[in-house]
Amino acid sequence: MFTTLTEENYLKAIYHISQSSGTDVSTNAIAKQIDAKASSVTDMLKKLADKNLITYIKYKGVNLTEKGRQAAVYIIRKHRLWEVFLVDKLNFSWDEVHDVAEQLEHIKSQKLISELDAFLDFPTHDPHGDPIPDENGQIQRTNKIMLSQAQIGNSYTCVGVIDSSSEFLKYLDKHQIGIGTQIQVEAIEEFDHSMSLKINTKIMVMSKAITNNIYVKSI
Repeated sequence: MFTTLTEENYLKAIYHISQSSGTDVSTNAIAKQIDAKASSVTDMLKKLADKNLITYIKYKGVNLTEKGRQAAVYIIRKHRLWEVFLVDKLNFSWDEVHDVAEQLEHIKSQKLISELDAFLDFPTHDPHGDPIPDENGQIQRTNKIMLSQAQIGNSYTCVGVIDSSSEFLKYLDKHQIGIGTQIQVEAIEEFDHSMSLKINTKIMVMSKAITNNIYVKSI
């Protein structure tokens, strides 16, 4: 079934919002995510509902149908594979790839994506630690927590980020933090929940705004 670039962006946005909220996705949440007027969002939702990609009940919210979920997951699969390609094969840094992958994810050729996956040796995660759906749309979940939830005295490995903006990723690069970096929690400030962390043998203090955007798993 043919979907337009705009429709694909909507499906992806609805998927991401639903994953974080776990409830019906509101029109306002979609409008905020894609920076569009609520009236424009409503018009698009009607089109997606007509194609059986979503269920849409006015004033209640939106859910992806199984067809819509499969379409959204496939778009995400393409995006994350392209990010791996850009970093591993074309020497992009992890803070440069998102916008380029946003353009490449709309390429329709299934053969190209299958061959790209094989060329990259079937990666399971993108450069930001996000899982790459397989060709059947299955996603391998990682047992992870936010760094802000980590416990004093325990050691962790960085496995992902929530904020994938260029500014945040450059901040992490500046402090030599990336996927696989080991982090030990030395202390937590009771007042503002900032953390004193041992990273690469150095001690640094991170605010909760930062630790809320880093995923880790226990070593």
